[in-house]
Amino acid sequence: MLTHENYMARAIELAEQGRGSVSPNPMVGCVLVKDGEIIGEGFHQRFGEAHAEVMAFRNAIKDPLDCTVYVNLEPCNIDSKTPPCTKFLKDNGASEVYIANIDPNPDISGKGIEELNRMNIKTHLGILEKEAMDLNKGFYKWVKTGLPWVICKVAQSENRLMGIDNKSSIWITNDISKKHTHELRSRVDAILIGKNTAFVDNPSLTVRLASGKNPIRVIADTNRTLPQNLKIFNDGESESIILCSSKQFSDNQTSQCKFITVEEKDDMLYPKDILKKLANHGVTSVLVEGGPCILKSFFNEGLIDELYEYTAPGILDGDDMKNPIILDNSWNCINQEMLGDDKLVIYQKKEI
Repeated sequence: MLTHENYMARAIELAEQGRGSVSPNPMVGCVLVKDGEIIGEGFHQRFGEAHAEVMAFRNAIKDPLDCTVYVNLEPCNIDSKTPPCTKFLKDNGASEVYIANIDPNPDISGKGIEELNRMNIKTHLGILEKEAMDLNKGFYKWVKTGLPWVICKVAQSENRLMGIDNKSSIWITNDISKKHTHELRSRVDAILIGKNTAFVDNPSLTVRLASGKNPIRVIADTNRTLPQNLKIFNDGESESIILCSSKQFSDNQTSQCKFITVEEKDDMLYPKDILKKLANHGVTSVLVEGGPCILKSFFNEGLIDELYEYTAPGILDGDDMKNPIILDNSWNCINQEMLGDDKLVIYQKKEI
């Protein structure tokens, strides 16, 4: 006999299928159960299209009258791009709704549950709450703070060097780690690097060794000096955004990319304003894959939420390329594993 947790776990699994296609909306999955059997499943597939609850009823294999609904986020009670899900559930015969998380949107937060209760639909809150919260942590932060969730990725040698110098392109970690970083890319809305990384490595910044949608490519180029023959300007694989100085330029767009202006601080693009501008663009999660300079700027401003640290065996020369992120006891190690000979350690801020 399946439990409430089993059904909610399935809803979370379904929600994950919307990753990369629904931002800035949250990922939501829905399961319909009747007489101990799953009779319908659905998930929010694309921004602006039908919500998970509607998709689950559309896909029902039996009459859903008096069914129990499992959904990882509180059903909406407002008209937006789609009608209210609360009214839809009432009109389509739902008798009971199990919900993992309250929607942080102040227009909805708790009001969807209140509306369901007013319509005599029983509600239960908190099934697999942590797992569901983790799924949409970028959405939660985006709604509550106006900033995206920030993950920083560091690839380093045993002596914490990220390269030989800032003019040479070198791959430090192994192929297993490389595949893992592509999986990480597939789980974020955008990937951010600095001008020097773009110029030296000429990267594609796409998802090639894993399944998933390519993130938006974001390059910090204060003075707009990058050459136009780089891959990010010409391959058409994903949207490209160049961040540049608001003192020198205005927002504009070409056939190759968008230019978004950012405030400066200490003659560099101000990291917090970078995040604000990306959030305004609908980005709820961003992966910073740049070199020591850009990593240091985000770390010093306290803007990193999560750190993926890949360490390869062996040592390198080049003190200028030392990993600038030194963590203290305000961080938790949430996972570590071996990727072949490489070691991956994942850290997250404690207050989060």
